[in-house]
Amino acid sequence: MPTLSKQQLIGPYTVTFPIKDSTYAETYRVKDEAGKNYFLKLFNYSKLHHTQFDENGDVLELVISKQLNHPNLTHYHDSGDLVLNGQKLAYIVYDFISGETLAQKTGREQGCSVYDAKLYALGVLDGVKFLHNLSNPVIHNELTTENVMLDMKDNTPKIIDFGYARFLSQSRNSFQKDGLNPFYMAPEAFNGIFTVQSDIYSIGAMLYHLLFGLPPYYISLPHDKDSIIDTILHERQKKLPMLINDKPELDEQLENTLRKALSFNIDDRFKNADDFIKALNNEMVVELSSPQNNNSKQKEPIFIKRGNGFADVAGMTELKEQLQSDVIDLLKNPEQATALGLSIPNGILFYGPPGCGKTFFAEKFAEETGFNYQYVKGSDVASPYIDGGKGKIADIFTQARENAPTILFLDEVDAIIRDRSTHNNAVTAGAVNQFLMELNNCGKDNVLVIGATNKPMDIDEAALRAGRLELKYYIPQPDKETRKEIFRIGITKRKFDFGIDYDRLADMTENYISADISLVIDTAARLAFRRNIDKITMALLEESIKGTKPSLTVEQIRQHELIRDKFTGNISQNNDKPQIGFKFKNDGNK
Repeated sequence: MPTLSKQQLIGPYTVTFPIKDSTYAETYRVKDEAGKNYFLKLFNYSKLHHTQFDENGDVLELVISKQLNHPNLTHYHDSGDLVLNGQKLAYIVYDFISGETLAQKTGREQGCSVYDAKLYALGVLDGVKFLHNLSNPVIHNELTTENVMLDMKDNTPKIIDFGYARFLSQSRNSFQKDGLNPFYMAPEAFNGIFTVQSDIYSIGAMLYHLLFGLPPYYISLPHDKDSIIDTILHERQKKLPMLINDKPELDEQLENTLRKALSFNIDDRFKNADDFIKALNNEMVVELSSPQNNNSKQKEPIFIKRGNGFADVAGMTELKEQLQSDVIDLLKNPEQATALGLSIPNGILFYGPPGCGKTFFAEKFAEETGFNYQYVKGSDVASPYIDGGKGKIADIFTQARENAPTILFLDEVDAIIRDRSTHNNAVTAGAVNQFLMELNNCGKDNVLVIGATNKPMDIDEAALRAGRLELKYYIPQPDKETRKEIFRIGITKRKFDFGIDYDRLADMTENYISADISLVIDTAARLAFRRNIDKITMALLEESIKGTKPSLTVEQIRQHELIRDKFTGNISQNNDKPQIGFKFKNDGNK
């Protein structure tokens, strides 16, 4: 239901009819007292995200719109505030454009010629060039066929809707992504990074859409919102498809131009709108180093972990509270920590028996912090060459710093920083030295390293000292209460009988690790499917437990507890209670 009704007066403007609405604003066609048409965009202050205000509390789109003075940009005319039905509202009035959006035109005409597509892209690039060359550059962030209108008077494309626009000088924390079309977003935009080249990518996506009728890398997206980003970024690792080749004008130059504009890596893209314009005008030849793949230099994937954080972790209350106070509160309140002389740690270590959820816990830790998450498996860094491992480690840390704040999770970290006293060779020494150099003070660059291992005693002692992987957390096999919660979480996601006795299930699975319990639930589900039973029952779960042995023996668990006790420097009399958050006790210097 529109907030404004037809013929309603807003200052000197009379509402003609509503055009569109979004989560925070509504757009209307209005007339002034002389009968001249305009667009009026109405904002509800209570629905605006905090990133949509500038440091003075003014609506950011209004501040930006007042600077728009280019034939390929919508023109600001007026603005004001009002109170309506107890709500504070703001409005911006733009010059009226008699025409239709690119999406409407291409939909109506069932396509677009190569000539017209290039013409529209050049017009948009001219407008973006103006934005990027302002004294404080503006990044539009929402360049799609929906946000470009064609003026019927001269067929000029005009960029509209600056609701997601930001000044380049603003912090990455002032980038609100919800509501953006993911097929037009540059890869770095998923991490909250907006740059000149992010707009370049979006224009490349727009040109591709005009030429082929679909956005680049278009696929059906999963219903699970948390999986959308991973699905899209995985698809973009492939060669950019050229869907049709029956247009004579679609030559190698244009295909290479598209591939360069849509490069996964920002360094491979056009540096600015000028270069993109020259390529479309054939004023520069576009040659790709690897035309078969738009991602010529593979990097470790970085993305924001989306989920419920520690709320998804069954049990482990003490460990979660310890990490909250030791690390997460520091990461979220760096200024307060600095004022008290506290520094962000460079690294922490998760260790314990295999299959107890160290990787899962690290992912949930990243969700809790809101940092970007970069996963690296230790064995992937290994190299038979003296400088091979060093180079890989340096590249990993460089990427983490470029995308900071980042949680850099190193699985099997013992494979990267092997104990030099037992692996005395140049390859091991070079990799360990490189790791130690990168680890020193990386916290100041907003990079927190989390190492995970089943073999903490194989790690070089120098990496475990203060200022490096100094905080160590033992991830034990789940206790009874944790096992109950793991069963509850795993079972309630499926169709199940209401007679499930979680206490009995926990009692029956003493010394089972998280992976074992997941296998028990999966086996019970398979039994139900085979027997044509429509739900998981207690009897099936009990049968599954009897047929599933725990992955770890009692002796293996005891060995890990002895390692824990050696790390704490205190032989515990109660091995059921994990020791967490301690500093490593040094026995000497290396």
